[in-house]
Amino acid sequence: MGVAIETLNGTIEGTAQNGLSVFKGIPYALPPEGPLRFQAPAPVPAWDGVRPATSFSAAPPQLPLAPGMPAVWRPEDGLDCLSVNVWTPGGAGDRLPVMVWIYGGGWKTGYSGDPGYDGEVLARGGVVLVTFNYRVGFEGFGFVPGAPANRGFLDQTAALTWVNENIAAFGGDPDNVTVFGESGGGASVASLLSAPAARGLFRRAIVQSIAGRYLPEEEAQRISVLIGEAVGVGPGDFASVPPEALLAVQDVALPAMREDPSHWTTPEAITAFSPVIDGVTVVDKPWLAIRSGCARDVDLICGYTHDEFTLFAMQRGLVKIKPSALIKAVPMMLSMARAGLRERASRRPAQASAKTRDLNLDTVAEGLGLGRQAAIEYRSAYPGLTDPQLYVTMFSDALFRMPATWLAEAHAAAGGRAWLYDFMWSSPAFGGALGACHTMDIPATFGHTQGPLSAFLFGGKAPPQDFTRLSEHLRASWFSFAASGDPGWAPFTTEKAMTRIWEVEPSVAEDPLRASRRIWHKESGL
Repeated sequence: MGVAIETLNGTIEGTAQNGLSVFKGIPYALPPEGPLRFQAPAPVPAWDGVRPATSFSAAPPQLPLAPGMPAVWRPEDGLDCLSVNVWTPGGAGDRLPVMVWIYGGGWKTGYSGDPGYDGEVLARGGVVLVTFNYRVGFEGFGFVPGAPANRGFLDQTAALTWVNENIAAFGGDPDNVTVFGESGGGASVASLLSAPAARGLFRRAIVQSIAGRYLPEEEAQRISVLIGEAVGVGPGDFASVPPEALLAVQDVALPAMREDPSHWTTPEAITAFSPVIDGVTVVDKPWLAIRSGCARDVDLICGYTHDEFTLFAMQRGLVKIKPSALIKAVPMMLSMARAGLRERASRRPAQASAKTRDLNLDTVAEGLGLGRQAAIEYRSAYPGLTDPQLYVTMFSDALFRMPATWLAEAHAAAGGRAWLYDFMWSSPAFGGALGACHTMDIPATFGHTQGPLSAFLFGGKAPPQDFTRLSEHLRASWFSFAASGDPGWAPFTTEKAMTRIWEVEPSVAEDPLRASRRIWHKESGL
């Protein structure tokens, strides 16, 4: 059965689904093609008649997440991707809390139509749930002379503006919007806290696993030059290059970053793209920008998964996986990526031993901007860990855990209300080798295990009952925060670093990462 809503641009018709009204593929900006490519999002003109809103729009241009996985974007899909989706249990006049999700994906992948981001379960909790697409990869974050930087962030602001202007018709309260996201999505939320154009568009923010890498403009320009050389064009000619050609060379800068990490922002980069500190859209690293108090009126939750970097360390052969666990995982891995993963799985133990022998934590510490003494301090602070495990700990701290902590510290110091969490529930995949890895909190947040990511995290099996209970606890906390600004645990203050421990039975601990915080404060001054 169709459900019609009148937006500022015209009438749309979605579907009724067991007490919810669902609308998909609503445009919030014109397709970024032709003269609009690499430009700020352009407003959508009004339309006559009724526009169907029953299917997701095209995804932003991107490659599959892993070789062999289905492509979510093909060249024939075009660039008509700037759209929002709404799941609502209410109607006009209800003024329900609104939650707006921003996906992650290393700044080069991500799509609001991913089944893992289906909003049905969250909406049934009593909120209006919104997801949307924004440009990723070179289209959204590549340096283009004469074009605005951080076009993906400009898309996000345009989508939030659409929410502010239209969400009341869907039963939402435009004055009670919570923006939340994970990884690159979490970093997006953190950046929006200090973005001048986004002020007043949301009241609360949840930053999950902030990706703590931000680029100076000079570095973004160097990456753009390498990509331009790879496709044979000069800096000013990117508009003549089709998206699929840029996608084919989007990682061309990564070998240079890994071979000479001292000349790049951070080693172990998993993507050439990151937000650019341009002084306009991104005024500074978020934990520095909000020290001014510019976001003190926004309530903030931020946190991390406890073993953030294991997911990436596994790809580098630094997480040991028992052969029996690998054998069990092969069918699941093949279902995700049928091209080459069996071979990679069979090679991984040998790779691990070779890389373990070459591991030099002193060099790692220097590459992270810490002195060589930091490696000694890490060994002293975590005496039970092997060098590969310390490597994972150091990168978990550098890329995710410390930036989340610094964000809470800065917000509290500026007079804002902040809460911090540590998600500790471990993935059962690969015999538990991944621990509480990066992305493990996404299925807990959305309350279901649809899609390839969940298949990977749960080893292709149904989630255990204890995970279901944990998800219920976490979602109840997020709902409470969205409705009232109180997630249900003690806030983080400058005097006490209170932290929610997300396990089957949640608890609260004071400063669980005090050893890492002490090392980073001593070495970096943060």
